[in-house]
Amino acid sequence: MNTPFSIDEVSFRDLPGWREDNPSKLFAAMGTILSHLRNAKPYRTGALGVTAAELVLLLEAADGNEADSPEQARRFFETNCVPFKISPSQGKSGFVTAFYEPELEVSSTPDEIWRYPIYRRPPELVDIDDDNRPSGFDPTYAFGRQGKDGISYFPDRRAIDEGYLQGRGLEIAWAKSKVDLFFVHVQGAARLLFRNGEVKRITYAAKAGHPFSPIGRLLLDRGELDPKTVSMQTIRKWLADHPDDVDGVLWHNRSYIFFLEADVAKDDMGPIAAAKVPLIAGRALAVDRLIHTFGLPFFIHAPSLTHLDDGKPFARLMLALDTGSAIVGPARGDIFTGSGFEAGELAGTVRNDADFYILLPHAAAERYR
Repeated sequence: MNTPFSIDEVSFRDLPGWREDNPSKLFAAMGTILSHLRNAKPYRTGALGVTAAELVLLLEAADGNEADSPEQARRFFETNCVPFKISPSQGKSGFVTAFYEPELEVSSTPDEIWRYPIYRRPPELVDIDDDNRPSGFDPTYAFGRQGKDGISYFPDRRAIDEGYLQGRGLEIAWAKSKVDLFFVHVQGAARLLFRNGEVKRITYAAKAGHPFSPIGRLLLDRGELDPKTVSMQTIRKWLADHPDDVDGVLWHNRSYIFFLEADVAKDDMGPIAAAKVPLIAGRALAVDRLIHTFGLPFFIHAPSLTHLDDGKPFARLMLALDTGSAIVGPARGDIFTGSGFEAGELAGTVRNDADFYILLPHAAAERYR
């Protein structure tokens, strides 16, 4: 397989921190994934080549496994998987960031305070693939606008902020902070806290199609932030300190996200993301879906990431359950830290080198030995 990374078999003894990890929480999620794969469309096979059918064999072996102890949970994976270290080309290390589900105060009606809309997917927004992509259309765009004369680029963040969709009944709710809503777009999901006490959940439905351009990178390039301390918190503080510059900075990221409403089934369940199953706080990983197949287990070791585990180096088995525009590469991941303010505080400062180990089911592992 011609890939820009290497994949090398290792033993479980080679996974730093493996003997101290407790992957018991993964079994309920694996059962949910198995149910989804039996009743819905199988996950797309990534470039690594692991198929949903091979994943199902692992999930069926886990079905009904109670994993009463950390030792029993680890033993299951030791019996049914082979670990491989994924190394990016040119000797680079892997890298992790983190994401969370924000809580956003909203109103069901707009006024002079509640004036920033959360939009559903517009009907003229269509998926683009090789079958309908117009000649000369940017090959990186997965969405476009269907009009009478064919498919064109959909308006970007600035055009939508300035009223392109206004008055069409696409609003789910209205927020009072443009910056808070922007970060909901970045995270791709949120819990909406209505003024009457009602709580709803929104999740990603589609995007306008334009590439994601991080505003943190813009501020770094301008010399406004220190690369040693850049985080979601320092970006937010800069925006709060420069209100006249907010629009220009936010519009730098032309990408715009549309949402759909979802139930909050249980308070302790994360949002349903790209893999169509609920995320698990601390155990769900967003990966590059062009390379990796959803549902596979990854062991992540990030020695410098210590604030998620009470000062201990991060070393956990996780499931690939989501993806994102900024998650590009074989050893690039985004850790889901949970919902609410505290989860956001944890996620905002995660920017750490990490080692990536993928646990392949035996049927798939034989191809890489």
